[in-house]
Amino acid sequence: MNLEIHESWKPYLEAEFKKDYFKNLIAFVSKEYKDSKCFPPEEAIFNAFNYCHFNDVKVVIIGQDPYHDHGQANGLCFSVADGVKHPPSLVNIFKEIETDLSIPYPESGNLERWAKQGVLLLNATLTVRAHEAASHQKQGWETFTDAVIKAVSDNKEDVIFLLWGGFAKKKAKLIDATKHLILTSGHPSPLSANRGYWFGNKHFSKVNQKLEILGEEIIEW
Repeated sequence: MNLEIHESWKPYLEAEFKKDYFKNLIAFVSKEYKDSKCFPPEEAIFNAFNYCHFNDVKVVIIGQDPYHDHGQANGLCFSVADGVKHPPSLVNIFKEIETDLSIPYPESGNLERWAKQGVLLLNATLTVRAHEAASHQKQGWETFTDAVIKAVSDNKEDVIFLLWGGFAKKKAKLIDATKHLILTSGHPSPLSANRGYWFGNKHFSKVNQKLEILGEEIIEW
């Protein structure tokens, strides 16, 4: 199994790679990819880290699970490959950006461009079996990604964490709110968005306002 993760993350995550839970997790994932169709493609599992290097992290967005239909997941939460129809949550993210920043709705749902600007697009579980939502949960991924969130919180300052929905909000306990900004809202899924818990949160303009105050480059959403 390809465990290539960008060098910048290794000092903070190397200890996790040596732990029994992680070895068991990789054994499980390797077997799953061998026996079943799984997503994202094996070489894209650690894309969140390979597109957004540790030193560049300015914003963290936390998702739950990769998309589980063919051709969708590309290793970044909420993101899909170029040319793939936008899933409902991503549609609502783009609609909020459109309203918040008067940016036209984009053609591509590929968020690699965000990641390259310092947005860590982290799913709590990094893999999934095709057409079986949550099939790789509780195998160790959550322990690993919690360690990632904590590593960012402990070793960086002034990172903006976007916690959307109940699942993501629970991660607030891993983040030092005295040195980072945490923004929360409902999830962009239709169920939450249509009840009024997503639209109007203005998270994208709030992120850029904070980055400007910090003297950082704003994100081109």
